[in-house]
Amino acid sequence: MNEFVETILSLQWQDPKPTYDVVIVGGGGHGLSAAYHLAARHGITNVAVLEANYIGSGNSGRNTTIIRSNYGIPESVRFYQHSVDLYNQLETETGCWIMHATKGLMWLVHTETGMRAERARSLVNTACGTETVMISPEEAKALCPQLDLSGGGRYPVRGGSYHPGGATARHDRVVWAYAQGAMQRGVHVHQHTPVIDLLRDGDRVTGVMTPNGPISAGMVMSAVGGKVTQLAAMAGVRLPVRTHPLQAFVTNGYAQGLGPIVSSTELLTYVSQTARGQLLMGAEFEPQPTYSMQTSFQTLANVSSKVAYLLPFTRNLRVLRQWTGICDVSADFSPIMGGTGVDGFCITTGWGTWGFKAIPASGEQMAQYIATGDTPPLIAPFALSRFAADHPMADQGSTGTR
Repeated sequence: MNEFVETILSLQWQDPKPTYDVVIVGGGGHGLSAAYHLAARHGITNVAVLEANYIGSGNSGRNTTIIRSNYGIPESVRFYQHSVDLYNQLETETGCWIMHATKGLMWLVHTETGMRAERARSLVNTACGTETVMISPEEAKALCPQLDLSGGGRYPVRGGSYHPGGATARHDRVVWAYAQGAMQRGVHVHQHTPVIDLLRDGDRVTGVMTPNGPISAGMVMSAVGGKVTQLAAMAGVRLPVRTHPLQAFVTNGYAQGLGPIVSSTELLTYVSQTARGQLLMGAEFEPQPTYSMQTSFQTLANVSSKVAYLLPFTRNLRVLRQWTGICDVSADFSPIMGGTGVDGFCITTGWGTWGFKAIPASGEQMAQYIATGDTPPLIAPFALSRFAADHPMADQGSTGTR
């Protein structure tokens, strides 16, 4: 037996009931985190999580596992720092080993314009209590000895920023830790149960329709990743969201020692090393909106060539697996959380490329919203109503890949 053998989880599967206090559509990290926090923090256990496929089969199982809080606007920095703090204690809280590892995140810069942007980000982070410091090329080399500061003669490293709190965790273990914690407290989790319509009584949403029949609910929460605009439309809600594919891949194993997560904000690529020694690489989401989850050789070649300029040793590695998730990107590149203006229907969406790192805080805050009926201050700036009020939370540069 080795450290990668999965721990046997304690799961209690139940038949669906006709009525729940809360129905959560989407059995990924955000939906299960909300269910867990409803039960653990508020004692609300008459909750159902409905997943069209199997738990964690969507974007939660197709991400690149990076956790960070070095964002560009104060509202995002505070929110994601809270999520980082929750991740730091998640193994203790759930009793599950999620393979959480604090590695630090290094964002490399290749132009003076990029250096100015990173200096501004560093100042915002510092003012909001998140540690992000500027580093010189020599300091970047000390953090990551494998780094070629000349960038292969094409992308010389001028410096960058370093975010010591950057971390990674195993995505499927995070999902199942929340699933187990919720189920142990009485939450029902139903796999292979798609929602084909919303039930309505006048303007109020009163439940969901599944292929096996209706399920009534006092509150329906959408935690759908992908076709969220279609689900919201069933409630008469139009979302400022477009869905884009995001590809990533892993290589064969390499001797441990890459150290920090390495990212280039201008080349739009990032690399981290998994516990197995594999190099996990990703880039920006595809510009054309689509629900397609097909991978492409073009992305593989584009990402690997850029990474090889910065980390020459990667040229000798082989690609083992490539995958595509689909990202719901809001008009201002920030998430949308809370009420929708339709009674009985709330939402968490618009996570773009950074949904995984928000799982603990999003679930906690949405659970508080459902339990109390009041929008928590931490997520109030990310309400859907901000678009009608012409108060966007524009933070496009903070994706690190866009």
